[in-house]
Amino acid sequence: MEMSELRALLTPDGLELLDALGPIESTGEVARAVSRLRAAGHSPELVSAVVGQAHLRARARAKFGDFAERMLFTRAGLEQATRLGVAARHAQRIRSAGLTSVADLGCGIGGDALAFAGAGLEVTAVDADEVTAAIAAYNLAPFGSDVRHSTAEDAYRELSTATAPAARAIWMDPARRTSGHSETRRVSADDYSPSLDWAFDVASRTPTGIKLGPAHDRDSLPADAEAQWVSADGSVVELVVWTGVLAREGVRRAALLIRGERSYELTAGADAEDAPVRPLGAFLHEPDGAVIRARLIGDVARSLEAGMLDERIAYLTSDAALTSPFVQSFRVRETMPANPKAISAVLKRNGIGTLEIKKRGMDVDPAAFRRKLVLKGAESATLILTRIGDERLAILADRVSAA
Repeated sequence: MEMSELRALLTPDGLELLDALGPIESTGEVARAVSRLRAAGHSPELVSAVVGQAHLRARARAKFGDFAERMLFTRAGLEQATRLGVAARHAQRIRSAGLTSVADLGCGIGGDALAFAGAGLEVTAVDADEVTAAIAAYNLAPFGSDVRHSTAEDAYRELSTATAPAARAIWMDPARRTSGHSETRRVSADDYSPSLDWAFDVASRTPTGIKLGPAHDRDSLPADAEAQWVSADGSVVELVVWTGVLAREGVRRAALLIRGERSYELTAGADAEDAPVRPLGAFLHEPDGAVIRARLIGDVARSLEAGMLDERIAYLTSDAALTSPFVQSFRVRETMPANPKAISAVLKRNGIGTLEIKKRGMDVDPAAFRRKLVLKGAESATLILTRIGDERLAILADRVSAA
């Protein structure tokens, strides 16, 4: 979105037109809405802004639920925005640490800042992009938050010299894409804005949370910080580096799993030692991605009386009928070579017509592999393709419900 489009949108008529249009789901609906609004005599800037926002609102429901219906977005801002349920946990941590205000340096469209303000924290939200800062101001207007168009560095310097609340936290979500509001690309960690060197320096002196991509280089993290990987409904969505009073005593590694309204967390003072490798047993367990990223697989294995299926692959196996929220568990039916002919024979014998395919340690496209299989029957199962040493193995299994 360009500033001319935003100005056209931020008028009573523009916002009324947006609300009347409702969410737009598909590109076909986008084209029809543009034609209809242009035929009605609306300006090109207003039509572009309104239709673009209606399409982004539809996409934003996955992150913001019903709140998306009154928010504004940029495409790049929505891609990097924190899911509201995850942001609420960031706010809870800040409040639990006894802090009452937070400076969100690089607030984007205001996803985290909304959760901070909703939790009763005093919020100063800052973004270096003028359009993005204006959109954040609109989204945060119901809370009366202080929103500024500024770089993180300049805002931090200004806040540090002013009379600041004693109980202030810093939150940073460094831009991991090139500047712009729509077509952007990811950049390397050396090109984040603000820079990670600067962010980590601030974090060494002030209670801080820094949101990073979950695949960020672990060796670059501050040794005295808490690193928390977060998984939401099965997808690892972020890594947060917590410092000062926001870092829990004795915790350096954490895996937080959010499943709807419920959450589960595994914490440790360091990476966990892996469990020994053992032969395939009656059960196979797939650890959640946050557990893998946090390198806490060994702790989960010991809780399940399990071992590693292969030292290089994150599958666990056991004979104990145990499971946990930190894994997906499967009861093993039988094994076979990982070739379509052998697998199809087993599927036919078991009457399998519905098949879930999972893989790890094998360069296989599950969709393409499925087309090579013969699926016929009323039964369902899971097929796990993996390696044990140099052996390519297929495991037919059934899902086990979490306890």
